[in-house]
Amino acid sequence: MRGVRVVLIGGTSNVGKSTVAQVVAERLKFTYRSTDRLARHPGRPWRTPERAVPAHVAEHYATLPVDELIDSVLDHYARLWPRIEALITAHATGEAAETGLVLEGSALWPTRVAGLTVPHTAAVWLAADQGVVRSRVHAGGGYPTATAEERQLMDKFLARTERYQELMLSVVHRLGLDCLDAGDGRSPGELADAVLAIVAAQPSNES
Repeated sequence: MRGVRVVLIGGTSNVGKSTVAQVVAERLKFTYRSTDRLARHPGRPWRTPERAVPAHVAEHYATLPVDELIDSVLDHYARLWPRIEALITAHATGEAAETGLVLEGSALWPTRVAGLTVPHTAAVWLAADQGVVRSRVHAGGGYPTATAEERQLMDKFLARTERYQELMLSVVHRLGLDCLDAGDGRSPGELADAVLAIVAAQPSNES
């Protein structure tokens, strides 16, 4: 791994970041973390057996247009970035440097990651065709049996998710960063292998 102590895996919701990141962490014997655990923005607006949709989350998606949803989540990520950078630094060179880290999350915005001056760090972004993301959201939210109101919230979440990926990919491609298609049918293990191959091929970042 050429001295890499921190692997960053970015991407929009429902592309498989957490699953792949956990496999990568297991392979490397690194700690796994999600940026969602640092501070959570209004999350997925559909109920599960364990939780109902909080009223503020439903209102967030029901009342804001897609452009404002994007502005809101990007503002949240901007506020969160100092904590993310401190976590990366701690595992790369600081007090937690003996423990490698695999950190995943949509909050790993490409321009901020590209601007890091922290050594021993590598990054990959995951993406998937919009149809793949849509089918995953529909399956996770029980779209076929959802109420009209629940479907409206899922549709708005999807619109934000798809727009986020468009913006993210435009920056990733402009900066020449590494991106991996996570919706092409490969298993989490195969995708983890691909992530590790990309990381190993990135320029040495040891100094």
